[in-house]
Amino acid sequence: MAPAVYDGTTSSLSEASAQALLQSFSMIIVSEIGDKTFLIAAILAMRHPRLIVFAGAFGSLVVMSMLSAAMGHLLPTLIPRRWTQVAASILFLVFGTKMLLEARAMKAGNEKIQEEMKEAQEEIEDDEAEHEGADDVPLEEMEAGHSPTVQKTTSKSKPKTSFRDGARNFCSLLLGPVFVQAFILTFLGEWGDRSQIATIALGAAHNVYLVTIGTVVGHGCCTALAVIGGRYVSTKISVKHVTLGGAILFLIFGIVYLYEAYMMGADMEMSIPT
Repeated sequence: MAPAVYDGTTSSLSEASAQALLQSFSMIIVSEIGDKTFLIAAILAMRHPRLIVFAGAFGSLVVMSMLSAAMGHLLPTLIPRRWTQVAASILFLVFGTKMLLEARAMKAGNEKIQEEMKEAQEEIEDDEAEHEGADDVPLEEMEAGHSPTVQKTTSKSKPKTSFRDGARNFCSLLLGPVFVQAFILTFLGEWGDRSQIATIALGAAHNVYLVTIGTVVGHGCCTALAVIGGRYVSTKISVKHVTLGGAILFLIFGIVYLYEAYMMGADMEMSIPT
């Protein structure tokens, strides 16, 4: 993949735009398929209407993509662009090396994705247990005599509703509890994830709008695949091969950005009058 640096010509601009879109899209695909947020959407889609789950999860990822790309866009205003390219290169090389080691340590089976599936299931159950009321006690438990304890509504024992819970209840009233659950679980699962940090790096190296479009389209494809048949797909794909492909892609990104930073330094030296 040859680096594309905009030098003022139309062909160079088109090449740089295509590179930004392709890198953003491919980075999301190799990072998100089989990821925890992918499995969260798949599990929720088996319990609730798929369209609502897709809207909540995809809406969360759109917001995350815009925030991450904007954060990356601000970096060149604080740090010289050459050094942002170097930082992006180091970041992708580290991620690529880490993914390569993870792929080598994985077995041929899908034990890794089973662990991710279990974690996603636990997060959904914890979220539902935290926000369900006493009326949601299963009928079997009621018949067995395990009725919920009725608390006295005194001034000391009355629970206080936090601002976060109040905001969630208000959004649930407007948008529906399933939409809000998919949005929040996806946002929390994606925050600080490898794909978010990589989006920040791409936003610093390329046009912020193109990076946003590429990541949004990538997230849209992954989320649609998750809600349509994510659980089936997760049992058929090889996480080892996906991780290995992602490692190679990230290493290529790192080499490309390192070369671009080197070329920027060479151009700066040539432009300095002797």
